[in-house]
Amino acid sequence: MQDILIYSDSLTWGIVPNTRKRLSFDERWPGVFETALKSAGFNVKILENCLNGRRTVWSDPYKDGRDGSQGFAQVLEMHAPLKLVVIMLGTNDFQTTHDNDAWMSAQGMLKLINIVRTAPIEPDMPVPDIFIVSPPHMQTPKGPLVQKFKGGQPRSVGLADELKRVAQVQQCYFFDAASVTDSSAIDGIHLDAPQHLVLGEAVAKALIDFNVLDSEG
Repeated sequence: MQDILIYSDSLTWGIVPNTRKRLSFDERWPGVFETALKSAGFNVKILENCLNGRRTVWSDPYKDGRDGSQGFAQVLEMHAPLKLVVIMLGTNDFQTTHDNDAWMSAQGMLKLINIVRTAPIEPDMPVPDIFIVSPPHMQTPKGPLVQKFKGGQPRSVGLADELKRVAQVQQCYFFDAASVTDSSAIDGIHLDAPQHLVLGEAVAKALIDFNVLDSEG
């Protein structure tokens, strides 16, 4: 069995746009990802650690625990040994509470990469590979998210390019979710169920192409 940790935010948690409801595991992209990998002959288990509002390295002044770098090392220690860590974060770095641009968000991702590589796992356990997934492009926010993400869309432009650059320098695997799906037309931020399906299958295909996993599990 190969354990894969997905570290992300509400886009992966599976929030239904413009509601506080959650898609089931089989509907959200980690579940689709797991099913696709198993169908391809890989003995894997997907571990989700996804928190609504999580940033790469910034705190939310209104909700505790949203700085993704805080406690991340302990999450990695908790779930070791891991074959792979998939990180899809960045969208919340552009909330109105921050004045970040794409480069700054990518520097936050760099800190998370370094945490993975220095986490206090047991000495004989392998350091997991890292797979960076750039989130779908943010559209103009709608509904309840208008104020939360006001001005965020222009500041988010170029995030995929910056994350790809960091991934290349740090020798991490990379996939741009925007290459296969948009964000929801309902709220401009999250993913609809059909978009989760497309993304999960695409991420699985990309991972298989990277030839990271052992087919014998």
